[in-house]
Amino acid sequence: MKRLLLSAALLLAAVAAQADALDTLRGFVADVKTGRAAFTQTVTSPDGAKKKSSTGSFEFSRPNRFRFDYTKPYAQQIVSDGDKVWLHDVDLNQVTVRSAAAAIGATPAALLAGSAIDKDFELKALPDEGGLQWAQALPRGTEGSFKSLKIGFRAGTLAAVEIVDAFGQRSRLDFGTFEANPALAAERFRFTPPAGADVIAQ
Repeated sequence: MKRLLLSAALLLAAVAAQADALDTLRGFVADVKTGRAAFTQTVTSPDGAKKKSSTGSFEFSRPNRFRFDYTKPYAQQIVSDGDKVWLHDVDLNQVTVRSAAAAIGATPAALLAGSAIDKDFELKALPDEGGLQWAQALPRGTEGSFKSLKIGFRAGTLAAVEIVDAFGQRSRLDFGTFEANPALAAERFRFTPPAGADVIAQ
Protein backbone atom coordinates (compact mmCIF):
# COMPACT_ATOMS: atom_id res chain seq x y z
CA MET A 1 0.00 0.00 0.00
CA LYS A 2 2.82 2.42 0.90
CA ARG A 3 4.52 1.74 -2.43
CA LEU A 4 1.24 2.33 -4.25
CA LEU A 5 0.69 5.61 -2.43
CA LEU A 6 4.28 6.69 -3.13
CA SER A 7 3.91 5.88 -6.83
CA ALA A 8 0.66 7.80 -6.99
CA ALA A 9 2.24 10.79 -5.24
CA LEU A 10 5.18 10.79 -7.64
CA LEU A 11 2.83 10.54 -10.62
CA LEU A 12 0.73 13.45 -9.36
CA ALA A 13 3.87 15.51 -8.76
CA ALA A 14 5.07 14.84 -12.31
CA VAL A 15 1.67 15.78 -13.76
CA ALA A 16 1.62 18.97 -11.68
CA ALA A 17 5.14 19.91 -12.79
CA GLN A 18 4.20 19.41 -16.43
CA ALA A 19 1.02 21.45 -16.00
CA ASP A 20 3.18 24.20 -14.51
CA ALA A 21 5.30 24.26 -17.70
CA LEU A 22 2.27 25.27 -19.75
CA ASP A 23 1.18 27.74 -17.09
CA THR A 24 4.67 29.28 -17.19
CA LEU A 25 4.59 29.56 -20.99
CA ARG A 26 1.12 31.11 -21.06
CA GLY A 27 2.08 33.44 -18.22
CA PHE A 28 5.19 34.47 -20.16
CA VAL A 29 3.07 35.37 -23.20
CA ALA A 30 0.44 37.18 -21.12
CA ASP A 31 2.70 39.08 -18.71
CA VAL A 32 5.98 39.73 -20.54
CA LYS A 33 5.25 42.38 -23.16
CA THR A 34 8.87 43.23 -23.93
CA GLY A 35 12.14 41.41 -23.31
CA ARG A 36 15.81 41.22 -24.15
CA ALA A 37 18.77 38.93 -23.58
CA ALA A 38 22.07 37.84 -25.06
CA PHE A 39 22.09 34.37 -26.58
CA THR A 40 24.30 31.59 -27.87
CA GLN A 41 22.90 29.52 -30.72
CA THR A 42 24.11 26.01 -31.47
CA VAL A 43 23.05 24.30 -34.70
CA THR A 44 23.48 20.52 -34.90
CA SER A 45 23.21 18.47 -38.09
CA PRO A 46 20.57 15.72 -38.26
CA ASP A 47 23.18 13.03 -37.58
CA GLY A 48 24.56 14.97 -34.62
CA ALA A 49 28.07 14.99 -36.13
CA LYS A 50 28.41 18.66 -37.04
CA LYS A 51 27.86 21.67 -34.85
CA LYS A 52 28.25 25.39 -35.39
CA SER A 53 27.77 28.19 -32.91
CA SER A 54 26.88 31.86 -33.09
CA THR A 55 26.24 34.59 -30.54
CA GLY A 56 24.20 37.75 -30.41
CA SER A 57 21.37 39.58 -28.71
CA PHE A 58 17.58 39.35 -28.91
CA GLU A 59 14.81 41.85 -28.18
CA PHE A 60 11.05 41.74 -28.65
CA SER A 61 7.93 43.80 -28.15
CA ARG A 62 4.52 42.19 -28.56
CA PRO A 63 2.87 41.69 -30.90
CA ASN A 64 5.36 40.39 -33.47
CA ARG A 65 8.07 43.03 -33.19
CA PHE A 66 11.54 41.62 -32.60
CA ARG A 67 15.19 41.85 -33.55
CA PHE A 68 18.06 39.37 -33.55
CA ASP A 69 21.54 40.91 -33.79
CA TYR A 70 24.09 38.21 -34.54
CA THR A 71 27.66 39.31 -33.84
CA LYS A 72 29.80 36.14 -34.18
CA PRO A 73 30.97 34.50 -36.33
CA TYR A 74 29.19 36.75 -38.85
CA ALA A 75 27.25 39.97 -38.40
CA GLN A 76 23.59 39.60 -39.31
CA GLN A 77 20.36 41.34 -38.32
CA ILE A 78 16.78 40.10 -38.39
CA VAL A 79 14.27 42.84 -37.60
CA SER A 80 10.47 42.79 -37.58
CA ASP A 81 8.31 45.88 -37.21
CA GLY A 82 5.16 43.74 -37.10
CA ASP A 83 4.44 44.46 -40.77
CA LYS A 84 7.67 43.36 -42.48
CA VAL A 85 10.66 41.20 -41.56
CA TRP A 86 14.09 42.36 -42.71
CA LEU A 87 17.14 40.09 -42.87
CA HIS A 88 20.40 41.99 -43.31
CA ASP A 89 23.60 40.15 -44.18
CA VAL A 90 26.16 42.76 -43.19
CA ASP A 91 29.16 41.25 -45.00
CA LEU A 92 27.27 40.96 -48.30
CA ASN A 93 25.37 44.22 -47.72
CA GLN A 94 22.29 42.33 -48.83
CA VAL A 95 18.78 42.76 -47.40
CA THR A 96 15.89 40.34 -47.81
CA VAL A 97 12.41 41.57 -46.90
CA ARG A 98 9.19 39.60 -46.46
CA SER A 99 5.78 40.34 -45.04
CA ALA A 100 5.59 39.54 -41.34
CA ALA A 101 2.47 37.41 -41.86
CA ALA A 102 4.36 35.17 -44.27
CA ALA A 103 7.66 35.16 -42.41
CA ILE A 104 6.56 34.68 -38.81
CA GLY A 105 3.66 32.20 -38.84
CA ALA A 106 4.28 29.24 -36.57
CA THR A 107 7.96 29.99 -35.92
CA PRO A 108 10.15 30.56 -32.85
CA ALA A 109 9.58 34.29 -33.29
CA ALA A 110 5.81 33.74 -33.04
CA LEU A 111 6.31 31.65 -29.93
CA LEU A 112 8.52 34.27 -28.27
CA ALA A 113 7.02 37.54 -29.52
CA GLY A 114 3.52 36.58 -30.66
CA SER A 115 0.29 36.78 -28.73
CA ALA A 116 -1.85 33.90 -30.07
CA ILE A 117 0.26 30.85 -29.31
CA ASP A 118 -2.72 28.51 -28.74
CA LYS A 119 -3.98 29.43 -32.22
CA ASP A 120 -0.64 28.80 -33.94
CA PHE A 121 0.64 25.87 -31.86
CA GLU A 122 -0.46 22.67 -30.22
CA LEU A 123 1.06 22.97 -26.76
CA LYS A 124 2.25 20.16 -24.53
CA ALA A 125 4.16 20.06 -21.27
CA LEU A 126 7.36 17.99 -21.22
CA PRO A 127 9.35 16.52 -18.33
CA ASP A 128 11.97 18.75 -16.75
CA GLU A 129 15.41 18.27 -18.26
CA GLY A 130 18.80 19.87 -17.71
CA GLY A 131 17.50 21.97 -14.85
CA LEU A 132 14.85 23.54 -17.08
CA GLN A 133 11.08 23.31 -17.26
CA TRP A 134 10.07 22.54 -20.86
CA ALA A 135 6.97 23.07 -22.96
CA GLN A 136 6.61 21.78 -26.51
CA ALA A 137 4.91 23.70 -29.32
CA LEU A 138 3.96 21.85 -32.50
CA PRO A 139 2.86 24.06 -35.43
CA ARG A 140 -0.82 23.51 -36.20
CA GLY A 141 -0.24 24.15 -39.91
CA THR A 142 1.77 21.81 -42.13
CA GLU A 143 3.26 24.47 -44.39
CA GLY A 144 5.93 25.67 -41.96
CA SER A 145 9.62 24.80 -42.02
CA PHE A 146 9.72 23.58 -38.40
CA LYS A 147 8.75 20.17 -37.08
CA SER A 148 8.80 21.09 -33.42
CA LEU A 149 9.74 23.81 -30.96
CA LYS A 150 10.58 23.59 -27.27
CA ILE A 151 10.82 26.49 -24.89
CA GLY A 152 12.62 26.12 -21.57
CA PHE A 153 12.24 28.15 -18.38
CA ARG A 154 14.38 28.35 -15.28
CA ALA A 155 12.49 29.53 -12.19
CA GLY A 156 9.83 31.03 -14.44
CA THR A 157 12.33 32.94 -16.60
CA LEU A 158 13.01 32.32 -20.29
CA ALA A 159 16.19 30.26 -20.59
CA ALA A 160 16.26 28.34 -23.89
CA VAL A 161 14.50 27.54 -27.15
CA GLU A 162 15.15 24.38 -29.16
CA ILE A 163 14.00 24.00 -32.76
CA VAL A 164 13.92 20.95 -35.03
CA ASP A 165 13.41 21.86 -38.69
CA ALA A 166 11.81 19.81 -41.45
CA PHE A 167 15.19 18.21 -42.28
CA GLY A 168 15.95 17.13 -38.72
CA GLN A 169 18.51 19.88 -38.06
CA ARG A 170 18.42 21.02 -34.44
CA SER A 171 18.99 24.62 -33.33
CA ARG A 172 19.19 25.62 -29.70
CA LEU A 173 19.28 29.15 -28.35
CA ASP A 174 20.48 29.52 -24.78
CA PHE A 175 19.67 32.92 -23.32
CA GLY A 176 21.78 34.78 -20.81
CA THR A 177 20.15 36.86 -18.09
CA PHE A 178 16.71 37.61 -19.48
CA GLU A 179 15.28 41.05 -18.77
CA ALA A 180 11.48 41.10 -18.68
CA ASN A 181 9.48 44.20 -19.62
CA PRO A 182 12.32 46.66 -20.25
CA ALA A 183 11.49 49.99 -21.89
CA LEU A 184 12.37 49.48 -25.57
CA ALA A 185 12.18 52.34 -28.06
CA ALA A 186 9.98 51.73 -31.10
CA GLU A 187 13.02 52.55 -33.27
CA ARG A 188 14.61 49.27 -32.17
CA PHE A 189 12.11 47.47 -34.38
CA ARG A 190 12.45 49.62 -37.47
CA PHE A 191 14.90 48.91 -40.24
CA THR A 192 16.19 51.09 -43.07
CA PRO A 193 18.41 49.35 -45.63
CA PRO A 194 21.94 50.77 -45.67
CA ALA A 195 23.02 52.86 -48.62
CA GLY A 196 24.00 50.71 -51.56
CA ALA A 197 22.46 47.53 -50.14
CA ASP A 198 21.03 44.98 -52.52
CA VAL A 199 17.36 44.68 -51.43
CA ILE A 200 15.46 41.52 -52.37
CA ALA A 201 11.69 41.34 -51.78
CA GLN A 202 10.16 37.89 -51.32
